[in-house]
Amino acid sequence: MKKIAAIFPGQGSQSFGMGEDFYNSSSLAKEMIDSASNRVGFDFKDLMFNKNDRLEQTEFTQPAIFLVSSIAHRLFENEMNIKPIFALGHSLGEFSALESVGALNYLDGVELVHKRGNLMKSACKGVDVGMMAVIGLDDDKVEQLCTDARDDGKKVWAANYNSDGQIVVAGIKSDLGDMVDMFKGAGAKRAILLNMSIASHCPLLDSVISPLKIELEKYLKDDFISPVISNVTGKKYDSKSQAVDLLAKQLTMPVLYKQSIKEYQDEIDLFVEFGGGVLKGLNKRGVKKPTLSVVDMVSLEELYKELS
Repeated sequence: MKKIAAIFPGQGSQSFGMGEDFYNSSSLAKEMIDSASNRVGFDFKDLMFNKNDRLEQTEFTQPAIFLVSSIAHRLFENEMNIKPIFALGHSLGEFSALESVGALNYLDGVELVHKRGNLMKSACKGVDVGMMAVIGLDDDKVEQLCTDARDDGKKVWAANYNSDGQIVVAGIKSDLGDMVDMFKGAGAKRAILLNMSIASHCPLLDSVISPLKIELEKYLKDDFISPVISNVTGKKYDSKSQAVDLLAKQLTMPVLYKQSIKEYQDEIDLFVEFGGGVLKGLNKRGVKKPTLSVVDMVSLEELYKELS
């Protein structure tokens, strides 16, 4: 049997129609979506299947992505009953990772990340914040440019280490705009503002740490069937106390995604991304092991064949 790592996407992986094939094809998926709608008081079918302006708002984006990832993994788990060697999520995806190993009930998780989104939105209210993808620069160069900019009074930080040559920077949107020419002048191929309503993984979210810790204590459990890799440390953990501490710190600390993938890839044969394909794209750069993504029933069947 192949050894797998379960990986889960974060914000930016949302799209209209997400989860619809699962809903139409599986009674379990339908039950999970309907139950989640009842739990948080809004209709996930309308949110995810019909075009609207809410899916890009973080308080709705986060539970939608979490729910679809949970469904994809649950369908796989019920059919194959394969425990991952470890689970890893990108930012929000770390909550999905916790759900996949038993440390978070999926309905509790939907409510938890909805609250997380609202807290993050409140922290950024009245401040024009954003995030920018920088393509084609080494990590240390991006870090140095951000440090120099902060010395000049700008608020910009390296936020997501996605893959070799791709870092996402967070901060004040006007400051990010001022950084475009600096990044390009240093050799960046592109510096692109992302469609984000918040600035994640930087000190602008300091005020969210304490209230989120309260929610994490309420919902997380000490039931880990496999370890989870922390975005903050790039190391494994397997207890509720560690999860509470690390997920609170994750708000203001950068996501060490590429470092984590490279550190542990030799332990597994295959990465499986549940609920999206963004991480599969990132893994093409600098990762030796293959990645399969599960986004609908067809890709789920392809995964079954690969593992049979």
